[in-house]
Formats: sequence, structure tokens, C-alpha cells
Amino acid sequence: MSEQRCEIESVLPATTDVVWARVSTPEGINDELKPVLRMTVPRHLRTIDVDTIPIGRKAFRSWVLLFGFIPFDYDDLTIVRLDPGRGFLERSTMLSQRMWEHERMLEAVPEGTKVTDRLRFQPRFPPAHMHRAIVARIFRHRHQRLRRYFGAAET
Repeated sequence: MSEQRCEIESVLPATTDVVWARVSTPEGINDELKPVLRMTVPRHLRTIDVDTIPIGRKAFRSWVLLFGFIPFDYDDLTIVRLDPGRGFLERSTMLSQRMWEHERMLEAVPEGTKVTDRLRFQPRFPPAHMHRAIVARIFRHRHQRLRRYFGAAET
């Protein structure tokens, strides 16, 4: 199955510290995904930081829940790079993806913070282009939720 890629970016009217404080928490991540999806996170995990997430090895299995309660995928979450306040690089396997790479970068810009999500993945099941369309739609939705939360203009 062929490797797929997509990239989504938004500019938010907030500092990188304020944006990171939101996007590095289970609450913030799940707010981006709702109402359609939710990811499980161990109860003790309050934030994604170097003190709570092992780097370079599986941190935990996160179940991806449709409508918040129907398990339909999982993510064996592995963070390979974590730069608090600036971003992370996740390289994981999922039930649906042989390879999943999600890089989120935060960059200070004059208008606030530019958030960029770069995704590379290799679906386990065909058709690959449908996986790409679904992943792109999910991340456009996530950015729409971020813009709404931070009061940014819709694009």
C-alpha cells in the first residue's frame, strides 16, 4: 500500500506557550477531535511532556473511539521527538495504519502562533486515497476546532 501525506496549518492569535498549554493535554487533543472522535489516555497523564512520556518507545495504547464510545482503531503511541512549546514527532503503528507519523510544529509569527500538522502514513487496507481523504478531513476539523477555541478567523 502506498505512503500517503498531507499537511494542514493554521495561525492562532495566541502565544506559542498558550497554544502549547492547550494542545499538549488530553483535554485539548480530545476537544480538537470531538464530537466525532475521542482518544483514550491513561488517567495519570495530564500533559505531554518529557517527564510523563517516554521518548523513542511506546508510551501507551490509545483507543480511537467513534462518537466518543465505539472503539474502531488504536494508536500504539510513540513520541520520538518532543520539544515542549515547539512541537513533537510521533511515529506509531495503528490498527488501520502500518506506519503513522504525525509531526505538530508551533512557530511564533507576528499574528500569534502558526500550527502545522504534517502527516505521513501507510494504510493497511485499500483504497489508500480514501484513507488520505479521511485523515485530511479529520485534521481540517481539528484545525477548525483550534481556530474556534482561540478565536481565530475561519479560513
